[in-house]
Amino acid sequence: MTGIKFYKMEGAGNDFVVIDNRELQFSIEEIIAFTPVICSRRFGIGADGLIALENPQIDGADYTMIYRNADGSDAGMCGNGSRCLALFAATHGFDSSQSFNVHGSIYKAEVDLKNNSVSVRFPDVSLPVNIKINEHELIQVYTGTEHVANFVASDQLDKESELVSTGSALRNHNSLNPPGSNVNFVCKTDQSAIRLQTYERGVEGLTLACGTGAIASAIATHFSSQSNLINNNYLVRVAGGDLNVSFKYDADKSVYTNIELSGPANFVFEGKINV
Repeated sequence: MTGIKFYKMEGAGNDFVVIDNRELQFSIEEIIAFTPVICSRRFGIGADGLIALENPQIDGADYTMIYRNADGSDAGMCGNGSRCLALFAATHGFDSSQSFNVHGSIYKAEVDLKNNSVSVRFPDVSLPVNIKINEHELIQVYTGTEHVANFVASDQLDKESELVSTGSALRNHNSLNPPGSNVNFVCKTDQSAIRLQTYERGVEGLTLACGTGAIASAIATHFSSQSNLINNNYLVRVAGGDLNVSFKYDADKSVYTNIELSGPANFVFEGKINV
């Protein structure tokens, strides 16, 4: 039995267990094995996922971010998780301006320690794709992990049991598997604001926030409006608070650039857990 020092963190209600694996030196196989136990809300700490900070694995990165969903699966990128890890890094020897890698991609973070606010700059995103699954008209966007956006009326966002049922069906639909997709239910409230509920793959339920989902939904909103507006900034209202997504749209190259996710990040508590 091993006592693991951990930090519980949250970003807009998206909650995570963070460990410093530079010291602990767990293998990825070990992390995959104990993540479901640690993330269990009945038998563990309780979290949407586990994040490990590791020494940089590629050139140009200050450190590497390892992220696993609550079930131990690979989420790809986690936006709010990366913001929490950047805050963690800024209090554990790293500068407020950081670069880190998730798999082969480099991300940039800016940490405001005074206000517990973090912004993360993402790589470019290709033009979304319109798809249809059964009666659902969806927009597919890849923001470091797989997402689809489903635009709904405002009152539908409050019918959480229906969102879970629909989200599960779409997440597991043959046309999206493998590896499956996160499902975003999006409501436009005005030209530069949206409400969002996300059914997250690997959590297999709604979460209070999803950073990559916020980016995907903002880009899908811009794409669906057929706008050629170059500079875009969206307020994304999620159950756990507010996030901001900004980006530029290059119509000539059909690509989204300068993508930035900003919002709150906080420490909740720290401790040790026996695994």
